Amino acid sequence: MQPVLETPGRDGFDLWPVGPYEPYGFLPLGAAMSPADVGTAVMQIADHNEAEPGPGEEPAGSGDPAGRFLHGLLTSEYPVAPGGLRVFAPATGTVLRPGCCNGLEEWRDWYEVLDGDGFALFGHDPTPQARREGTLVRLTPDGAVRDGPVIELPLDGLRRLVTGAADELAAFLRLADAWAAEHHPDRRAPLAAALARAVGLGADTEEA
Repeated sequence: MQPVLETPGRDGFDLWPVGPYEPYGFLPLGAAMSPADVGTAVMQIADHNEAEPGPGEEPAGSGDPAGRFLHGLLTSEYPVAPGGLRVFAPATGTVLRPGCCNGLEEWRDWYEVLDGDGFALFGHDPTPQARREGTLVRLTPDGAVRDGPVIELPLDGLRRLVTGAADELAAFLRLADAWAAEHHPDRRAPLAAALARAVGLGADTEEA
């Protein structure tokens, strides 16, 4: 299980260095990311939350193209990061990918499977879902496909995977903080806070 960010892309981006990525693919987030990968992730998240300042409102770094580009991310109370948690079963090659309209800010929905009502959906087109059945969990990459592939794993195994994915998100935030210190030192603290909210690890999103 690994947190991944959807990468629709942005043509001609030149505000800071970005790495290669697959258009409309997924970028893994975690400790193994290069600085260019982190730059790509920040670009993608900021692009998804891009918003022009309202009347009489000036963005952080007004007059600076990077400041205007980051404005929506920095000022949104609830920024989003399209993607989610991807699960790969090596034995069968089956992959559960987050569907459309799912976001990393919603990754804690996996705890509904572990500790809640035992069921969660993770977007649509496809329609990935997870269902608890006793001490097992069945992950279905596309619930709209009858008799499609599934991934089965023990409940405690899923809990370890979710914990590991959360650790990778935290590692991404540490790398992003170091990246911001180099590329946007004047916005380091608000950018770190905004990214944390976007991936569901902000102070106001943390839950037991």
